[in-house]
Amino acid sequence: MDLTPTETQEMIRDTARQFAARTLAPQAPILDREHGFPRASLAEAAELGLLGINVPADYGGVEAGAVAYSLAVTELARACAATTVAVCVSNMVAEVVCAFGNEDQRSEHVPKLCSGEYVVGGFALSESSAGSDPGSMKTRARKTDKGWVIDGSKLWITSGTDAGLFVVWARTSDAPGTKGISTFLVPGDAPGLTCGKPEDKLGQRGSPTTALEFEGVEVGDEALLGETERGFPVAMMALDGGRVGIASLALGVGLAASEFADRYAHERQQFGRSITRFQAIQWMMADSHTELDAGRLLALRAAWLKQQGKPFTREASMAKLWCSEKAWAACNRSLQMLGGYGYTADFPVERYLRDVRVTMIYEGTSEIQRLVIGRDVVAGLR
Repeated sequence: MDLTPTETQEMIRDTARQFAARTLAPQAPILDREHGFPRASLAEAAELGLLGINVPADYGGVEAGAVAYSLAVTELARACAATTVAVCVSNMVAEVVCAFGNEDQRSEHVPKLCSGEYVVGGFALSESSAGSDPGSMKTRARKTDKGWVIDGSKLWITSGTDAGLFVVWARTSDAPGTKGISTFLVPGDAPGLTCGKPEDKLGQRGSPTTALEFEGVEVGDEALLGETERGFPVAMMALDGGRVGIASLALGVGLAASEFADRYAHERQQFGRSITRFQAIQWMMADSHTELDAGRLLALRAAWLKQQGKPFTREASMAKLWCSEKAWAACNRSLQMLGGYGYTADFPVERYLRDVRVTMIYEGTSEIQRLVIGRDVVAGLR
């Protein structure tokens, strides 16, 4: 396994880095303060190919692979985690349609996701009683002569206010647990689909998170993604790839916080010298840099395995678990290095800390990642 970036991967990474510095970084504190939605930034991301990084060129993507995607997400998240999570989810939706859709579905929807015509894609799996346990899902899709009618509620939907297409999971039979779940493609403007008020969140405030209500939402047979009652494997495949993205996002936030704190500490004078001369500060820097470098390798390994078509579920969970928890630790240390200033909104570190916290929750909590990893370890003992 060679993790030296190829020319294409470097190009995607550098494109994301320049876009992040030029567009995302100046907007990030405004989005955080005003709870806005980065529609213009996402349109620019689409023009740059960042909404279809691992999507075949035949459907409007740049076909650069999962490693390029991981590198790009890390660069974007250094500037604005809120915009980056919308990019991650939209890429994930496009990949899901490519992987499980028929030719008509791929041709109809994927180019619109990559071009930004749909603005972004949405991922509608979670419910109030079905978070880590999707088998408790209550949203139902009833078969009719014209197609399907969907009724129910979803919760914690990223970009729920603006997504042009939702991938929606609903129960289509009374089979127990996850066996009776199917997957549907639902337009964001479908009659009967309403979006709730965005949640007032601790962090990533520029990424609206909402509930969705489905009241007699009618879709045709062409809306069914894959086979009936085979929706759970679709969700698990999507989440495996999504965890690579969130690991990369958390890594980017942790790096941004650490780099800011390093520069601050180098300039900060106490007792007549830079505080970087003190062992206490050096040890904080050493821990953060070591842990984040390890996270980078874990994320790239998972991305490489995905790109090679090899199993990567365990590695994706390891990357997501490590990167999210160690990025949180790095942000916390960075705030400590700034002292009282770190606790104020005059410096970005407190925003990094707030933004990174949710990476231990969405796309599967840290506890779920440990469950996935532990089960795989036990399975190897048989």
